[in-house]
Amino acid sequence: MRKQSGSVIIIVLWTAVLLTVLVTAMASKVRLSAKTVVHNQDASIARATLMGAINQAEMELMLEKMARPIGEQLEETEEGEIRTPEYRFNGQSLELYYPLDENITVRIFDHAGKINLNRIPRRNMQLLIEKRLGGQDADPEEVQDLLTAWTDWTDLNDLEGLNGAEKEYYESLNQPYTPRNNPELDTVEEILHIRGFPELFEGVNLQAAFTIYGNTRTVNLNLATREAMELLPGLDEELIENIIAYREIEEINNRAEIADIVPFEELQELSAWVGNNTTNFFSVYAYRNIELDEETEAEIEAEEFPNFDLVEQAYMEIIEVRGFNDLPNIYRIDPYGMLPDTGPPRVYEEDYLFN
Repeated sequence: MRKQSGSVIIIVLWTAVLLTVLVTAMASKVRLSAKTVVHNQDASIARATLMGAINQAEMELMLEKMARPIGEQLEETEEGEIRTPEYRFNGQSLELYYPLDENITVRIFDHAGKINLNRIPRRNMQLLIEKRLGGQDADPEEVQDLLTAWTDWTDLNDLEGLNGAEKEYYESLNQPYTPRNNPELDTVEEILHIRGFPELFEGVNLQAAFTIYGNTRTVNLNLATREAMELLPGLDEELIENIIAYREIEEINNRAEIADIVPFEELQELSAWVGNNTTNFFSVYAYRNIELDEETEAEIEAEEFPNFDLVEQAYMEIIEVRGFNDLPNIYRIDPYGMLPDTGPPRVYEEDYLFN
């Protein structure tokens, strides 16, 4: 009898253990399912908010194509001159006509602020290569080899230039491919397929520096990204930061105003690259702001030129806006697009070259 009682107790205990394990497992599964539902809901709301911001940015660009309202008060420079509204599409954080969610930032870059790979003259490509290789210290033979490789990629035939690279070279690679043999590149990243160019542009944010859209041959300094200006002959870091500081105060409308910042010798190099054009092509970025803790905020404030926007990647679209009564054409979508450098001018006011 005692043996039977002991067996019953053991069975009861094991049953209790099994039930406890089952209940615990079911509870964990229920908690996981509940968390999954909440996370999916948050992600859906975040995506809807982000896409709403993109649509508002597109609307902003469409409204820009409309005639200005009568009596509208436009922003003025410190000299009292009316600022060109289109020049705000230079990557600055925007306040749109239709208010954004306070946790979302939108930045728009006019492609007139980038170097157009499909319209760059051969001579300008040579100057760009020379600057990347050290300017006056560049090896002439290396410059010519890279320039020939560029020419072979963008010409219309399979004839290889002196020390160039054509079909035979590219098909001999471990992962073979054929050259474009057309001056129209499909993407800016295609430049990395050209022999020697991955090393030449190593570390460069290509989307920020280059474009393949539109017909402009020059770069508008009012709209130019840091990455594009860093490639332009005649500009060094000090001049670039002064240009960014200057355009926050005044617009750069002519050669004389560029000369207020850029010395004569450097201006001679730069002149062939710059103009006052705008385009219908834009890169639109939208992202959720990062909430900084007190320690991180204190560290940023201690920096010489603090930039509180720590976001490096954002949802990005490249669009063409031709008018206010047609939806934009979308040419590229990148959910993890690399943002251009949007930091404030890294120069003190007392060090301005245009004072």
